[in-house]
Amino acid sequence: MKNRNLIQRLGDFMLGKGFYIVLFLCVATIGISGYYLLNSIAGDMGGTSPVTGNPTVVLPDSEANGPDPAGTITPPVSSKPDDQPTGNPEPVTQPDDPEPVKQPAETTPQEDKPTTTVFTWPVKGEILREFSVETLLLDPTLGDWRTHGGLDLSVQAGTQVLAMGDGTVVQVFEDGLMGTSVVIDHGNDLTSTYCNLDQVLVAEGDTVETGTAIATVGATAIAESNMGSHLHLETAVDGVVVDPAEYLPQR
Repeated sequence: MKNRNLIQRLGDFMLGKGFYIVLFLCVATIGISGYYLLNSIAGDMGGTSPVTGNPTVVLPDSEANGPDPAGTITPPVSSKPDDQPTGNPEPVTQPDDPEPVKQPAETTPQEDKPTTTVFTWPVKGEILREFSVETLLLDPTLGDWRTHGGLDLSVQAGTQVLAMGDGTVVQVFEDGLMGTSVVIDHGNDLTSTYCNLDQVLVAEGDTVETGTAIATVGATAIAESNMGSHLHLETAVDGVVVDPAEYLPQR
């Protein structure tokens, strides 16, 4: 009977206050299960403990040094150099029309070009004797056969003698056989000699041009005294006589 009463009283208790105890235990069980479920999910996401207190941000280079003990957010380290200007830089102004850079002009050495001299006949007259150094010619004055190193041009006495080309008077002299003579240097080793002159109109050192009057025709050449009034003209290159007709224009 006593056991029956105990069971009956236990049943009455369970129907009364026992219902609330069982309900509490169920709620507690559900809460504990939910806590461990959330804790396990947080562990799977990389955390081992719930987030509490001030958050700590760990940067890649702070893994070796550890988190900031103060629990503050460590600012990122800038990769810019310390001297890099900050803010908006002032715009660089360019000149509207910059002057072009002048390149030095290229200079090429120029070869000395020989000057071209225009020649003319010193007098207008008939040729009495031509130039001949290979063939002997009869000398009207001496009456023998000999070479002739110039041109004899027949003109009247007193006729002006012209420089056959540009040059410088290098010599005015009296020759024992060819009389009063003038020598002009035309450059390039070419000289011209005018003989059997009377009055000389230039002096040594004078500069003359083609056609400048340098003297008048005379009768001072003893070696050609039997040929009548004429001009004896010679040309030479580096001291060797050449035919004056090679330089004079054709008639």
